[in-house]
Parts: sequence; C-alpha cells; structure tokens
Amino acid sequence: MTTTEQDIDKKLIPILEGVSDPEIPVLSIMDMGVVRSAVIKDNTVKVQITPTYSGCPAMDVIGDDIKAALKEAEYNSEIELILHPAWTTDWITPRGRKALEEYGIAAPLDAEADKDVLLNGKRIVKCTNCGSQNTRLVSQFGSTACKAQFQCEDCQEPFDYFKCLK
Repeated sequence: MTTTEQDIDKKLIPILEGVSDPEIPVLSIMDMGVVRSAVIKDNTVKVQITPTYSGCPAMDVIGDDIKAALKEAEYNSEIELILHPAWTTDWITPRGRKALEEYGIAAPLDAEADKDVLLNGKRIVKCTNCGSQNTRLVSQFGSTACKAQFQCEDCQEPFDYFKCLK
C-alpha cells in the first residue's frame, strides 16, 4: 500500500513537504513516505504516519514538527501512528532517492541486491562521492540502524548506504 494523492488533501502537501526528516534533513517526510494520509475536517488536520521501523526515535520529533507546521498554517492537528502496513524503502520517492545520493547516502537497492551487498560482499553500491562501484562494507551499521557504513576503494571516502527494508 502506498500513499495516493486522494489520501492527502492537496492544500496540505506544501506544508508537509516543508517538514524535514530529523535524521536526514534534506528529505521531507513526504519524500520518505512516512505520511500515510492527511485530511482536513473542521479545521483539524488528521495525519497518519508510519515509522520507518518499529521504535524509531524520530517519530516523536516528526509528530511534533508536523503539529508545529500545521499550527503555523493555522490548523489544529491530530497525529496517529500507523504500524500496518509496515514502512518499506519502496515508499521513498524518486526525489527522495536523488536527495539521499546528493547528501552522501547511497539509496537502497532492491531486496535481492541488498542481501548480496550486506551478506555476500558484492560490490554494487555506488560511491556517493565518485560513483565507483568498487566499494566495500565496513560495518553492518552506519550512523543509524537503518544504514550500513561503506568505503570507496577508489576515492577512499566513507559513506552510508540506506538498507533495503521490506
């Protein structure tokens, strides 16, 4: 299940696109795909959000940031955490994937390639600095649990890879 345009009131899209992911500030919560729905009823916006993983510490901050953005736009708000269906990296928008790469985090591969990279050492994650695929896994965990740490063998730059979550 992905968010469709009818799940989010069009007036709210620019407001929600202005709310950044606290862990990756170049991405909006819309780019990350965590907003499941947002509807206006009697000047109250009801927003449903899905965490990128169970227990994600950023969800409280995201909820507070949504409330602040909606208050600034003169709306009351209610935030509801939705756990099903579970968030997947497939929900990251193409714009979000591009922003990740430009920020220095390799965007997630598909599930099969992800396993090859993380478990079998396959060299297919592109360096976000030089574009080389001559990269190696340094650690299964990067700056957060949803990322792995890589290093490019050509330019020697370290970078995070956003793990595929399905």
